[in-house]
Amino acid sequence: MNAPLPRWVDIGLIPLINVAVAFIVAGLVVMFVGESPVTAAYLMVKGAFGNGYNIGFTLFYATTFIFTGLAVAVAAHAGLFNIGGEGQAYIGGLGVGLVCLSLDSILPWWLTFPLAIAGAAVFGAAWAYIPALLQATRGSHVVITTIMFNFIASALMVYLLAGVLHKEGDPAPQTRDFAAGGQIPKLDWLFKPLGLDMGSSPLNITFLLALIAAFVVWVIIWRTRFGYEVRTLGISPRAAKYAGMREVRLTVLIMMISGGLAGMMALNPVMGDQARLQLDFVEGAGFVGIAVALMGRSHPAGIVPAAILFGALYQGGSELAFDMPTITRDMIVLIQGLVILFAGAMGSLFTPAVARVFAGVSGPSKSDRTRYGSPEEKA
Repeated sequence: MNAPLPRWVDIGLIPLINVAVAFIVAGLVVMFVGESPVTAAYLMVKGAFGNGYNIGFTLFYATTFIFTGLAVAVAAHAGLFNIGGEGQAYIGGLGVGLVCLSLDSILPWWLTFPLAIAGAAVFGAAWAYIPALLQATRGSHVVITTIMFNFIASALMVYLLAGVLHKEGDPAPQTRDFAAGGQIPKLDWLFKPLGLDMGSSPLNITFLLALIAAFVVWVIIWRTRFGYEVRTLGISPRAAKYAGMREVRLTVLIMMISGGLAGMMALNPVMGDQARLQLDFVEGAGFVGIAVALMGRSHPAGIVPAAILFGALYQGGSELAFDMPTITRDMIVLIQGLVILFAGAMGSLFTPAVARVFAGVSGPSKSDRTRYGSPEEKA
């Protein structure tokens, strides 16, 4: 039996190999339509990181994906597949919108923002509570219930934005624009000393919040008793039960944390970009978070760079489709799909080969040396 791979190999090297293979296959597709893969790759990288404006958009998308990736990851450590990030983000946006609509003309942004964070987390967690409770007490599979709750959340938002919260006289289903107290600052001040001009990119302080959330998740999952119990439950529910761990409590709490993280995603587009609550602000980020979590091996250290990669694919893909008209938007989606395929669904494809290479480099394991003796002992 092979020894476990080093952590840096599992969450770093193997995902890089998967992404490299995905881009090689994507390059073959680009060649098939008569374009140069090297030129396409250059244009995509330039579109994602070529200047401050492009970097701002890349990190703006990455911010959203960090939250949804963390949401999927924390549930996965308990053996739960939370596919309801879309709905939880939608309802989290409702929490943000209600706070901003109520307080944006009364409080400054630095007082509104913490309340909006709480509103997003509480509303997202509440939307995950019922599927979690059904899973823990009735055996209703969380995949099915969270998918159903996505549709319910979407219908609820249509009802609210077209009626109760609708801005009078506006043909679009959305709220009024938030006043200054409901808008958070951009991050141009952070990158200006580096010589990067963010321009009108929507990158905002939610990016810093996402990095803090990643650190907090790492502390909770790997440095607390609760996190140990969650990981035990995910690895062996029978062992967790035998050890006296309360499965219902753990399932409900971890799903609520997952829902809260997904709900906090709404802060980025609602307060940081649109300054209003409108339909479709999630834009599939809940499902992208699944790929981000898989690629990042459900570890914050892997999720953050994976989210930046997907942010680069979104921003760089848009620029590539503009600069190289032969590469249509559908082909950009295909390239993104290849990354998801190799880094997510086939994420362990190259693990056995890498394990064999590391086993050969490191030599026989300690158990083998004990059993057969080292060369020095034989001599």
